[in-house]
Amino acid sequence: MLTIHADARGHALAVRGEWIADAGPLADVVAAHPHARVREWPGILTPGLLNLHGTELLEEAYHPDPREADALGTEPLTGDALANLAPDDARWGASARRGVQRMLAHGTVAAACEELRNRAVRDAVRRTGLGVVGRTGRPGGVPSLDPYASGLPVEFLPPRVRGSAARFAVFDVRDESELAERGAGTCVATVVGGRLVYRRR
Repeated sequence: MLTIHADARGHALAVRGEWIADAGPLADVVAAHPHARVREWPGILTPGLLNLHGTELLEEAYHPDPREADALGTEPLTGDALANLAPDDARWGASARRGVQRMLAHGTVAAACEELRNRAVRDAVRRTGLGVVGRTGRPGGVPSLDPYASGLPVEFLPPRVRGSAARFAVFDVRDESELAERGAGTCVATVVGGRLVYRRR
């Protein structure tokens, strides 16, 4: 089934399976695909963010389960706190899944990682569909689920066009300037592999 995602500026992406079937002004895309389902979102459609700190956030931080909040808090554990916790493989895999979900909630559709050495983390990330981009060395800045808080220039994936992978994010802002000001916590929807993997309630 073909689904059209449209933003408040009248930009639209038509998604069929894992791919972008069409892109352009909403009126034109609907005219070309009159039987498609249409989802209209507040804010702006973007290609989705690339988080430069994938290794740090997924393999060098533990994301507590909400049921662990009383004992561990809600923020990712790193450094001595992580060393003291010493998660086993099962906890590492679950942490990675939660970490990816938190990335998706910030409009991240891909993460830059060195080779992931922890198999549990690697397998968990692969199953989520999050894009993984290779990197060498450390990017600097401060690892953050919100790339706008990292202190580094924010990177998006290339623009979505017909034939490109259906991965993108929608932010409830007027334009890119407001997005930079308010940050990625304004994300209302994230699509990966053609699937709506995050929707703000």
